[in-house]
Amino acid sequence: MTETATTTATTATAPAPAPAKAAKTAKTTTAAARTETRTEAATAAGGAADRCLARQPVHPRPDGEDRYTISEVAALSGLSAHTLRWYERIGLMPHVDRSHTGQRRFSNRDLDWLDLVAKLRLTGMPVADMVRYAELVREGRHTIEERKSLLEDTRENVLHRIAELRDTLAVLDHKIEMYGDAVRVDAARSDATRAVPAPDRAAPRP
Repeated sequence: MTETATTTATTATAPAPAPAKAAKTAKTTTAAARTETRTEAATAAGGAADRCLARQPVHPRPDGEDRYTISEVAALSGLSAHTLRWYERIGLMPHVDRSHTGQRRFSNRDLDWLDLVAKLRLTGMPVADMVRYAELVREGRHTIEERKSLLEDTRENVLHRIAELRDTLAVLDHKIEMYGDAVRVDAARSDATRAVPAPDRAAPRP
């Protein structure tokens, strides 16, 4: 009777860890959801560190200590202070923080954004399209499809330019090879001329 009761009690208490496992799973799911929400909120708030960057940038200062003046950003980005102000004026730069004296204070997110803008400039994307892209990023996650379409169009233009440059490179390679052959032929002729003995110029006999 005692053995049966002990077995029954053991069987009844065996599933007890299940609620703890469920609670742990729920906690993990909630944390993941909060992380995703924070990510979306950051994108909607400014989107300066857009996720389309293909590499993790290296910043001069760690996050939290990233307060750059406009002259420092000009030196880091290669852009002039005038260009940075112009970017902000036309809406190409997200909102830039200000100090209590009104001076611009850029962050690592701003540096990441400028790096992306530099890449878009290299693609030949018009300024109006870059401004539109910046607006879409600021508007939030619901514009992802339109952003994707804009970048896909730009990618097609880049591929077309690459094909044109490859054709141009092939022409240049052909010309360089042709001129190289001509230089070698001229050098061979010059060597052959120097190898021919000089004629005998002895004075004629009287």
